[in-house]
Amino acid sequence: MKYRIYFFKEADGTKPLAQFIKTLDLKLKAKVVTDLHLLEELGNLAREPLSKPLDDGIFELRTIEGGNIVRILYFFDRDKIIVATNGFVKKTRKTPPNEIALAKERRQIYFSTRERYIND
Repeated sequence: MKYRIYFFKEADGTKPLAQFIKTLDLKLKAKVVTDLHLLEELGNLAREPLSKPLDDGIFELRTIEGGNIVRILYFFDRDKIIVATNGFVKKTRKTPPNEIALAKERRQIYFSTRERYIND
């Protein structure tokens, strides 16, 4: 069975990851969307180079298009749900700790407001 990907939602309903993806150039945006669909198919079976575990249940989806590298951080919930929290264009060798911290913070918010997603 396929997984479902939800984008993290702020209290006002905005989805920061969707806004980030919209800022990418067309080719990179298309590759990110393709990789998200692949993650939906593979779920927790996704491995490098597509997906890599980072820290404490946070994973990164790894997209490379030309010389550009995009990372989307996500975690798993029950019932084959993946919650994508944030994304960034990678410019350093290691994933910035503040991006991982943001994903963890958004995971906490998600679990305390889960019903916002289920009824979406």
